[in-house]
Amino acid sequence: MIEEIFGRHHKTVYRVCMLYLKNPADAEDMTQNVFLNLLDKKPSFQSGEHEKAWLVRVAVNACKNDLRSFRRKNVPLPPTLAAPETETGETLALVLALPGKYKMPLYLHYFEGYSAVEIAKMLKTREATVRSWLMRGRNLLRMELESS
Repeated sequence: MIEEIFGRHHKTVYRVCMLYLKNPADAEDMTQNVFLNLLDKKPSFQSGEHEKAWLVRVAVNACKNDLRSFRRKNVPLPPTLAAPETETGETLALVLALPGKYKMPLYLHYFEGYSAVEIAKMLKTREATVRSWLMRGRNLLRMELESS
């Protein structure tokens, strides 16, 4: 069962971790931690979407905790952000280059297929805020594409 869940969602969890941590090695470590958390907690899921949403929420929380950690505050990391190996599209690269509050909602909406309501629950914010982030993020993407 765990192997099946990992097979279905490890790429999504890795991409979410990359959006926050901006470092492939750290994203891989955090992805591993998320699935270890799954093994430890053994939650029961009502559906495939519930399973995916739980993993994304755990990944977001774990990344935020890591970014607040003492280790992060005292060790400067190089500001590299490479697109995940599984996605090489120009659009994904542009989304990953957006400011933090826009890239996560845009990624979840367009690459993972979540609605604004679902994203608001995952990011623990209001639905109107998510819609604003999506609109502003699309505008930034549009400006970037027009200037290219």
